[in-house]
Amino acid sequence: MNSLFLAIACFSAYLAAYHTYGKFLGKKLFRLNPSTETPAHARRDNIDFIPARRDVLFGHHFTSIAGTGPIVGPAIGVIWGWGPALIWVVFGSIFFGAVHDLGSLVVSVRNQGRTIGDVAKDLVSPRVRLLFLVIIFFGLWIVIALFALIIAVLFKMYPQTVIPIWAEIPIALWLGWMLLRGGGNLKILSLFAVAVMYLTVILGAARPISLPDIMGLPAVTTWMLVLFAYAFTASVLPVNRLLQPRDYINSHQLFVALGLIVFGLAWSHPPVAAPVYVPEPDGAPGIFPFLFVVIACGAISGFHSLVSSGTSSKQLNRETDALFVGYGSMLLEGALSVVVIVACVAGLGMGITVEDGSMLTGIEAYSHHYASWSAASGLGAKLGAFVNGSANMISSYGMPRSIAVTIMGVFIVSFAATTLDTATRIQRYVISELALSVNLPSISGRYPATFLAVVSAMGLAFYSGDGKGAMSLWPLFGTVNQLMAALALLVITAYLARKGKPVVYVAVPMVAMVMITGWSMILNMQGFYLSENLPLLVISLAVFGLEVWMIIESYIALRVGAKRASS
Repeated sequence: MNSLFLAIACFSAYLAAYHTYGKFLGKKLFRLNPSTETPAHARRDNIDFIPARRDVLFGHHFTSIAGTGPIVGPAIGVIWGWGPALIWVVFGSIFFGAVHDLGSLVVSVRNQGRTIGDVAKDLVSPRVRLLFLVIIFFGLWIVIALFALIIAVLFKMYPQTVIPIWAEIPIALWLGWMLLRGGGNLKILSLFAVAVMYLTVILGAARPISLPDIMGLPAVTTWMLVLFAYAFTASVLPVNRLLQPRDYINSHQLFVALGLIVFGLAWSHPPVAAPVYVPEPDGAPGIFPFLFVVIACGAISGFHSLVSSGTSSKQLNRETDALFVGYGSMLLEGALSVVVIVACVAGLGMGITVEDGSMLTGIEAYSHHYASWSAASGLGAKLGAFVNGSANMISSYGMPRSIAVTIMGVFIVSFAATTLDTATRIQRYVISELALSVNLPSISGRYPATFLAVVSAMGLAFYSGDGKGAMSLWPLFGTVNQLMAALALLVITAYLARKGKPVVYVAVPMVAMVMITGWSMILNMQGFYLSENLPLLVISLAVFGLEVWMIIESYIALRVGAKRASS
């Protein structure tokens, strides 16, 4: 199978879906109206509520939802073969993820820019709102701790990314300042900022930075402390000072990185080395339901609903921009996941150097990397397959491999950093909403809520004393994330039902995700019980209990509402 043909077929499907199914949802189902005032204007405070240009918001939204998710998930999901992974990424993103993201954005915009969890109070019941907010808190708690650790580990794996990543901050602050004072054309300024950033990539490749142990703290721990401090600062600053311009720069970086990979794909068009389907990989769980949990971002992810309703809804200039920002961003993330799959199943086959110094190509390269679940599931292995496969394709037309690896490393870390600070900002909103619901206004403010978000995540990350406590929660992260997607779809279904709109377009993926997450959580709990992993078992039971409780409460509330409407 030719990898270029696969990629073109998938990209064509996304383009067709946007102009058919996406526009149908925007015009007929949600009836987006360009004249309706959005919360960005109605509640403008120049901190969180600030109207943004459509392309700028697209960049912020996309880089916030992407992170390392659409890379890590597909990079491990291809252990079952490229066929199932590609089918789920393409059809999942079109009919599940993009519908979920667009719906979350629209529902929030039409409810004063409140988070999807908070809106559940009006659409379902106050008790469901509280349950959903608690589940969201759990999910973000894990995300912040995990991504701080992931970025720290990436700095250690790819020390050449340190200079470019930290240089992005002053570059973004400069861009934000220039735009705030109205000094110049956005496109020219952003292209200049991206050019400067890529100069730092060359500098980073020439001058990698590896931190030594400081006062007895290993490098990963030191980086995590710095990252938590950064997350606090970025999350309390006005969104158009750092997050928005930096994410806009990152969106350009995405197009550059994708362009380099796609050009390398067209230049080298390597054959797909992996089999279409591998029924029972060594040590791997069953493909059902775990493929749909392992590959979350790139198909559907609950974290996206938090970004849509947490930050993007507060910056949407016009309702009609929601289609491009919500539905379009998800399809682009799906396209990114397609590129990742191609890099892992075709680019990797162009050659990898193994421990004994020998070079493996074709099916041998794929089989070596995906020899077993334990071999392929480590963070380094997941990201290494994508980085090596992409670097192979990029270097095929003459770019030095060291520069190619640095570009891919910076690309991954930049998106992970965006997820970190966006998640911290959204957690601040969640804590504020929870605090107000229990009559604790003193901790609902911007600074105390952000402080609690960061400190609680630090406690999770460092509970084992070595900074790696959060990684033990990785098996739970996937199921909690997909659970949030199912519950967000439930709230969107309730919204459409109240408006008298057909709910089938949202209810079908909602039911499917409820079944998938319930099934996977039960299997996970069995594994935690058998391995005597008490912390994960307790957390899993708590989250699973909250899910069942919320679904029952929602069912009762919706039935009561339907009876009242018919009487």
